[in-house]
Amino acid sequence: QVQLVESGGGWVQTGGSLRLACEASTRINSVYNVAWFRQAPGKEREFVAVVRMSGSISYSDSAKGRFTISRDSAKNTVYLQMNNLKPEDTAVYSCGATKSVAISQAQYYYYWGQGTQVTVSS
Repeated sequence: QVQLVESGGGWVQTGGSLRLACEASTRINSVYNVAWFRQAPGKEREFVAVVRMSGSISYSDSAKGRFTISRDSAKNTVYLQMNNLKPEDTAVYSCGATKSVAISQAQYYYYWGQGTQVTVSS
């Protein structure tokens, strides 16, 4: 069983930055694909970014150029640096872990954190 705990959410103004952290209870960084998803009120959970077991990275179109995912294997932690935030980035951000190759589909993730709220004001 893997437990994931997110932190780093908060309130920022448009153009601001936040760094989210997803800390795992055990070694995950070369064992699972770890991704960030987000869910805004009334919307479906949306893929944001993933760092695969291999270390390769993918982003959603909305995240490219503004968000950076990274991992610290020594700390069993995956980060999401978010820059130039926009009001449409407002959502609950959650991290998930999977061994599936369907990395952008939330239903294939085995483990989830509780989520952290990000609010961007205009």
